[in-house]
Amino acid sequence: MKYNKLVRDKIPEIIKESGGTPITHIAADVEYWLKLKEKLLEEIKEFFENESIEELADVKEVLNAIRDYKGFSESELEATRVAKAEKRGAFEKRIILEES
Repeated sequence: MKYNKLVRDKIPEIIKESGGTPITHIAADVEYWLKLKEKLLEEIKEFFENESIEELADVKEVLNAIRDYKGFSESELEATRVAKAEKRGAFEKRIILEES
C-alpha cells in the first residue's frame, strides 16, 4: 500500500515488527513543511470524525512539530497566545457573531 505521508518516528519499526517492509525516506525542509501542514489537516479531520482525547493529542503532536520546525519556543507561543487573549479575548464566553 502506498502512502507518501508523514508518519510518527516509530511507525517503520512497528511495521517491521508486524512482518512488513516499510519503504521510507527522510524529508528535506521543503517537503517536511508541506507534509506537516498536510498532517495537521489530516489530524483535524480525524478529530472532527472522532472527538476523542487521542485524536486531540494527535493534533497537539503535529502542532508541537510545527512549533519546533518554525523555531518557536513553547514559552514564546504561550506568551503570544496569552497576549492575544488579553487583547481580543479567548473563546470562553461562547459568543457567536451573527452580524456586524
